[in-house]
Amino acid sequence: MSLFRKFRKIRAVNGGGDEVGTTRSWGSFIQSIIIYIILGAWILSSSFYIVEADEQGVVKRFGKYSRTDKPGIHFKLPWPIEEVQKPKVTQVKRIEIGFRTIDPGPPARYREVPEESLMLTGDLNIVSSEFIVQYRIKNPEEYLFNAKDVEIVLRDAAEAAKRQVVGDKEIDYVLTVGKAEIQEEVRNLLQEIMDSYRVGIYIVAVQLQDVQPPKPVIGAFKDVASAKEDKDKFINQAEAYRNQIIPRAQGEAQKLLNEAGAYKTEKINRAEGEADRFLKVLEESKKAEDVTRKRLYLETMESVLSGMDKFIIDSKNSSSLNLLELRGKNSEEILKELEEIRSK
Repeated sequence: MSLFRKFRKIRAVNGGGDEVGTTRSWGSFIQSIIIYIILGAWILSSSFYIVEADEQGVVKRFGKYSRTDKPGIHFKLPWPIEEVQKPKVTQVKRIEIGFRTIDPGPPARYREVPEESLMLTGDLNIVSSEFIVQYRIKNPEEYLFNAKDVEIVLRDAAEAAKRQVVGDKEIDYVLTVGKAEIQEEVRNLLQEIMDSYRVGIYIVAVQLQDVQPPKPVIGAFKDVASAKEDKDKFINQAEAYRNQIIPRAQGEAQKLLNEAGAYKTEKINRAEGEADRFLKVLEESKKAEDVTRKRLYLETMESVLSGMDKFIIDSKNSSSLNLLELRGKNSEEILKELEEIRSK
């Protein structure tokens, strides 16, 4: 019976004067009004909903995807016709590979998961690698409906991507300088896998937490690392010595070359000067050959007889030989004495 029909019946009973019936009818009418008010409030409350700034509203109609609403106030048909899910699309979530956090602390406590962390490198060595994958929702529809458990799918794909990347690297590279490159390669490969699965997530970052050899052989690996550090130290020392010696040797070589060049120039210039002087003397000697010959004879005799005891004998006058002891006299003085002897 509708609320309007009940209201007409109450008026009819009230006109007949039956007070008990009137009271009962009014009670039933008020009860119906309360029920309708509650029903209307429930419909309104289940039909209007608010999507927060960091959310998106995914509406399902009879369990099937209908639409996606952006932040704000929206209307939907009451349950069970339509229902809404509001995943947080800006929240960055994380999963842990190779370990699990037992207590965030402080101090934090972790539990290792060897079946996830142990991996084989490209040079057939085993390495223990723990890392974190950070992600957020990129497509709410795909995130909610294309995978039953996105976290399990992401964990398996992340482990596979990490094994593939580490499997192409040598263990020395993985343990030392390759951390940043490995993180980026794993992130890119994992994003490709997630896009192919269409699970609607975006990989924000892959962060390596701890990369080390397995515990039974970690001591041997430390010895190898120390030996490599010593090797690098010795190489650096040798390079420093080389950089010190080579410039010095090059400087000495350049100095010798400069000195040799100067000596060469000096000798050439001196030889050219001597040649020019000889040519000029030759030219002048040709003008007066007798005078030149006599001068050369006198200069030669002067150089030969200087510092010696000299005796001059006049062979023309054998009866009266005149011996002159000439000491410390030059050629001109000797010739003068000879002329005086001959004139007597």
